[in-house]
This record gives sequence, C-alpha cells and structure tokens, in this order.
Amino acid sequence: MRLGLVGPLPPPNGGMAMQTLQLARLLRSEGLAVELVQTNLPYRPRLAGKVKGLRALFRLLPYLWHIWRLVGRSDVIHLMANSGWSWQLFAAPVIWIGWLRQTPVIVNYRGGEAREYLAASSRWVKPSMARAARLVVPSGFLQQVFSEVGLSCAIIPNIIDLETFYPPSEPPPVGEAFTVVITRNLEPIYGLDTAIRAFALAREAIPDMQLKIAGSGPQSAELEQLVESLGLGSAVIFLGRLERPQIVDLYHSAHIMLNSSRVDNMPNSVLEALACGLPVISTNVGGVPYIVQDGQTAMLVDPDNDQQMAAAIVRLCRDSELRRHLRDSGCRTVTQYTWSEVGPQWLALYRAYGAAA
Repeated sequence: MRLGLVGPLPPPNGGMAMQTLQLARLLRSEGLAVELVQTNLPYRPRLAGKVKGLRALFRLLPYLWHIWRLVGRSDVIHLMANSGWSWQLFAAPVIWIGWLRQTPVIVNYRGGEAREYLAASSRWVKPSMARAARLVVPSGFLQQVFSEVGLSCAIIPNIIDLETFYPPSEPPPVGEAFTVVITRNLEPIYGLDTAIRAFALAREAIPDMQLKIAGSGPQSAELEQLVESLGLGSAVIFLGRLERPQIVDLYHSAHIMLNSSRVDNMPNSVLEALACGLPVISTNVGGVPYIVQDGQTAMLVDPDNDQQMAAAIVRLCRDSELRRHLRDSGCRTVTQYTWSEVGPQWLALYRAYGAAA
C-alpha cells in the first residue's frame, strides 16, 4: 500500500509534529510505502518568512504542487489537521484535491481549540469534511466536540513510545530539593504563569523546592520577569528546548510534573511523564479528564487556579504513598497507547479505504 502522510515535522517538538514523525517511522516498519509532505517546511528564501502576505504565498504554492503529486501517487492519504488558519491553508486543500483525484483522505484532527474554532467556522469546515473518507480524532473529548456540530468520527489515540519513555528502576529520593518540572512551550495557552505562581505559593510551605522548565517560546522574557518579581531566583531554572532523551532524563530526576494548560486535547507531555513513572498535576481542561482520572492516574485542578495547584504540589510532596499510587497507575494506563495497540487500528482503516478506492 502507498500511503501519503501530510503533517508537520520537528522543530519545534510539538505534539502533532512528533506524532507525524513517529507515525511515519512505525508505518514504514510495517512495510507500508510512506511518502510524507511536510506542512511546516522552512521558507525559501528565508526573507520571505518575514513578510506576512508573502510568506503564505511562498509556502502555499509549492505545498499545493507537492500535494497534487502526492495524491496522484497514493492509495490513501493520512492528513494531520488542526484548527484556525492551519485548517484553511494546509488541511482543506488536501481534502479537495483528494476528492477531485478520487483518492480517499483520512482526516486525523487534533488540537485543544477545536470547540471554539468549530463554533465560529463549522460552515467552512463541513463542506470539506463531507468530502473526506473518514474523520479520526485521538480522544473522546474531540469526538464530543465534533458531535456538537453534527460530525461523526472514530477515536484512534496518540502513540507513546515506551522504549523511549520508561520509568527509572527507582524513583528519585526526596532529598534536599523536591523537583517539579514543566515540559511545555512558553506560550499563553499553556498557563505557565499560573504554574510559576503556584510554585511560589507551595514554597511558602516547603522552601526546599525547585522548578525546572523545559521549553521555548514567545513568553520566555515575560516568564523570567515573573520569576524575578516573585523572588524565586535560582529556585526556577529555564532549560530551553530539550531533545527527547534529555526530556526522559529530566523526568527521571524529578518528583512531579505540572501541566497548567488553559486549552488542551490529548497532551503527549502528560502521557510521556506518566510513562516515565512521574506523578502529574494537570488542569482539567479539554481532553485531559478523558485520559486521566483525578486521584487515580493524576491530580486535576481548575485552570488559572494557582491556589489549587499549589495545594496539590504540597500534598504530593508530603504524601509519598500517593506519589507511589499515581506512579504505578500512570504506568499501567499508558500501555493502551503503544504501537501494538494503536497500529492495527490505523492499518485496518487504511486497508478499508484503500481497497474501496
């Protein structure tokens, strides 16, 4: 089978980019001929990327040409799709070209802002979706969101590589510094300002505590200023963007992980932390409550509530039995996201639509 895969690739190491990269590798290991068209290719020339109208043109025209050729050479197209302008520029054209050339397009839609986007733009999305072979989402949350606008979809979850993300032989001892980590991009939707304030409150009860933040983004300077204004100084360390092996090392050296998102779908960072045996405190937004249970596989708090998050940090710091329970149950729950569980679902879908084409 000839599979056309359309989606972003790292850098940056965002969830959809990492899923695209991982899916291509795993499908090739199954013997599929996978041809990939990248939606976030660097601008050529680089200068074009600095001019708003020009950069869309310089990226879109070559992209459409590559998609036209890909569709003609493929039995099935797997399209990684997201909300906003990404949908209009990079997803919808793939569906229409597939429809024109009679090649089935499976839309793999993801993104925590889907409800807001569909509420405002379903009239633009629905005509394209009607021409897709199948809509697939990674979580029950997005299935509910699409049902609200009258669109049905199947659920096939994200893939977690348990050869890369695995628990240490022994969790780190609680020594001089209880270590809290965050592994999200430094962007407003991830609520890192709330997490930093929560950490500052938690340190009032437990002074010997350290926060390490792995990620990069437009809020870098603003968050560093917040750390200074709260008098946290060297208690907060900004590590910048880390590669996957470095993330694993970070998880293995930490005691808990914070996910303070204001919007989220099925965050890989949460699942990867669980796979590394790291207890997670997360906001209960979007699809998060669909993948973890409060008090069973993670601790959930309301978004933008630094008091709740601080109380959860202090509780986990003081309760080693609860940390052990979350660590063990988290490791068990992520087994459903391995390739041996997820892969056959994708392969069956490709065969069903590829044979029908």
